[in-house]
Amino acid sequence: MAEDDRLRSASWFAAEGRNGFIHRSWMRNQGFGPEVFDGRPVIGIANSASEFTPCNAHLSRVAEAVKRGVWEAGGFPVEFPTMSLGEALMRPTTMLYRNLLAMEIEASIRANPMDAVVLLAGCDKTTPAMVMGAASVDLPTLLITGGPMLNGKFRGRDIGSGTDVWRFSEEVRAGRMTADEFAEAEGGMSRSPGHCMTMGSASTMGLVTEALGLQLSGSAAIPAADSRRLASAQAAGRRIVAMVGENLRLSSILTRKAFENAVKMCAAIGGSTNAVVHLIAIANRVGVPLAIDDFDALTRDVPVIANLMPSGQYLMEDLFYAGGMPAVMNRLREHLHLEAITVSGRSIGEEIAPAESWNDDVIRTVAAPVSAAGNSTVVLRGSLAPDGAVLKVSAASASLLTHRGRAVVFDSIEDYNAVCDDPDLDVAADDILVVRGNGPVGYPGFPEVGNVQLPRKLLEQGVTDMVRVSDARMSGTGFGTCILHVSPEAAVGGPLAFVRSGDWIQLDVPARTIDLLVDDAELEQRRAAWVPAAQLATRGWEKLYVENVEQAHLGADLGFMRGSSGSVPPRHSH
Repeated sequence: MAEDDRLRSASWFAAEGRNGFIHRSWMRNQGFGPEVFDGRPVIGIANSASEFTPCNAHLSRVAEAVKRGVWEAGGFPVEFPTMSLGEALMRPTTMLYRNLLAMEIEASIRANPMDAVVLLAGCDKTTPAMVMGAASVDLPTLLITGGPMLNGKFRGRDIGSGTDVWRFSEEVRAGRMTADEFAEAEGGMSRSPGHCMTMGSASTMGLVTEALGLQLSGSAAIPAADSRRLASAQAAGRRIVAMVGENLRLSSILTRKAFENAVKMCAAIGGSTNAVVHLIAIANRVGVPLAIDDFDALTRDVPVIANLMPSGQYLMEDLFYAGGMPAVMNRLREHLHLEAITVSGRSIGEEIAPAESWNDDVIRTVAAPVSAAGNSTVVLRGSLAPDGAVLKVSAASASLLTHRGRAVVFDSIEDYNAVCDDPDLDVAADDILVVRGNGPVGYPGFPEVGNVQLPRKLLEQGVTDMVRVSDARMSGTGFGTCILHVSPEAAVGGPLAFVRSGDWIQLDVPARTIDLLVDDAELEQRRAAWVPAAQLATRGWEKLYVENVEQAHLGADLGFMRGSSGSVPPRHSH
């Protein structure tokens, strides 16, 4: 490829004199010959592989496949490491670091001589963080998620990551599963590289970003252990070079129509409520209007047709064999903006047109859905959540969707966990558990503790669900009637801060409301007497985060990171 004025890398590698010498010479200590500086596009490969992130530990093999494709197409691939956000191990929550990784990605792309970037992601927060950062620079960008694990196995049946962890742990607490059985299940759940194979946040964001047009069509559901995962990565390497020639940037793909497609398909797959905060944050980076209410309004006529845990029966491996995301989208094509452009350069309509479902129990028809239209993520408002809260209806109990209950209130998840096994705990099945102090500011970082475990005394009585209300998030693998993302959160003086045990709360999901049944005068007295908890974040990233993070309904990004930094090469370094 001849040198092109649009190539950012020319500012480094085509420079004359001392600066050009420095840029080229130091790169050559890795064994590159002078021909790689001949004006070919430089493709950055952002790799979030880490052994502390089991979901992403295999991504270096994926990076090698991408490089093969880039070399084949005449590009110059350059891999660089990024922070890695491992949901299974990181404390207090990976969500605390999503915005930090987004900042790192943005800064790394802008600071280095790349003309395009391939993002290698997988585990929950790496995908949205990388897209947020890249969107703020707006180069040609292609995303590759690492793919799901193979189905878990336990005593002759499939088990799902996360979903069955929650289920088994409750069975142990209820005395219906032994410790030995629990340990046996542990060894059979995670059998291969890859992210959670349930419809958790990782699978959701993989499929939703494919619906956005950021991944090659059909690639998100390929199991990490399947050879087609590497073949697809090699094809992506070839494609990213072509995207440079076409000047196909993220801003051309991340349009309002693309986000509407993604929101609707999130509903169709019974996707994680985490997608709400992630998609809003991404949209804010590119200046596309997207609000929490869109996740309800746009999906009221979209049924859940992907029969995957926790809303359904199957796992991601089964979805791939059944036809993957293209088959899901093709079955609901009348709901989509088919003209939206994807990283292939073709429209989403063209990409999904040939797709078929090979298993109508895994990918249901519209006539026989997993859940009827309007039963995925809904948005609730009311006196308890003036700025909104979310509920994944497809994973909740139908009998609790209209419910009036007595509040049993805890100021932290630790306070609740300390007493949840107490046989004398004052709680009944019809009560509503309220656990606050878990929002972006309050924890800090907005953790996945919203699917609060049930009190042991109720488990022993055979209770399997109750209404739980929190300013926290919930793992996409979780289930139950859990009202999440209550905004404003308690830590900043939202109404959740003023709830007391014994108050009554009214939930009406069909009406999309959640109300604290306390009169205004009493609520104002409580507000006047309220004293916020001391903020424990006193230094470093946590302090910067707490002082600048926005509320859940705005995407929980840092306020000063909205918008774009642009792709113009920075000033010289020498």
